[in-house]
Amino acid sequence: MRNSICKRAASESKILDSKQDSILEVAKEAAIRGGNILMKHYGSIETIENKGRIGDLVTNADLEAEEEIISFLKNKTPEIGIFAEESGASGSQNDLIWCIDPLDGTTNFAHGYPLFATSVGLLWKSNPILGAISVPFLNELYFASPSQGSFCNDQRINVSNTASLKDSLLVTGFAYDRQTLLDNNYAEFCHLTHRTRGVRRGGAASVDLAFVANGRLDGYWERGLAQWDLAAGIPIVEMAGGVINDYKSEEFKLNNGRILACNPTLEKELKNELKKVNPLAKDSYGGN
Repeated sequence: MRNSICKRAASESKILDSKQDSILEVAKEAAIRGGNILMKHYGSIETIENKGRIGDLVTNADLEAEEEIISFLKNKTPEIGIFAEESGASGSQNDLIWCIDPLDGTTNFAHGYPLFATSVGLLWKSNPILGAISVPFLNELYFASPSQGSFCNDQRINVSNTASLKDSLLVTGFAYDRQTLLDNNYAEFCHLTHRTRGVRRGGAASVDLAFVANGRLDGYWERGLAQWDLAAGIPIVEMAGGVINDYKSEEFKLNNGRILACNPTLEKELKNELKKVNPLAKDSYGGN
């Protein structure tokens, strides 16, 4: 395996294996707590509000789950800062930060569609180290660290061994700004639908990454994502043997919001196909 993002971040942060293990346990418990709150409210949401962008929703379940997770993390790891989707930054904002999405897939959740998750990742200088994702409707907890590998519940997981794009099942998503920007992923979706067995739109980036890690899906790409969408999923994919990159062929950076995650065999073919697409946005892949 290439030198992964999370292994490099763990090494640079000097978090030893024993400390990784204890911090991963905290991430797992935080994700479970968030997922339990989501299921408490599933099917009986009290409030749904729009945060300003079309389709960008927040519910009372998001807020309650985030409050519970932050309280738990501050108690267990007061030395680590927090960056959460709904409340922003709190605590010590040094190089080591918890990155939290209390409810990834809010639109799904608001409509009773069961693909949603709580995502808790640990970052070192904006690079993921470890993380946990609770997919509560499925009773699945995904977690990973460089010291332990990648798991779903108590079972070690691995990415698929699909060798050709034509035999693959992919997943993607569409950013909130898709109605106003030409770089909106529609062309890529159509292009790859005709070159694979199918492309799904799950509606929750963390779940998409978890499903790539356990081999249910062969690859995932998207743009317009936030740090909290990706922070926990990247270690889970990498430690399951998958690859993470920016499909503009540049070095992956979490803040860019653009990701390709897949098994190593498909990486080159999938990246090459993505480069062929989106004639409406000539700058999408670094062109002139």
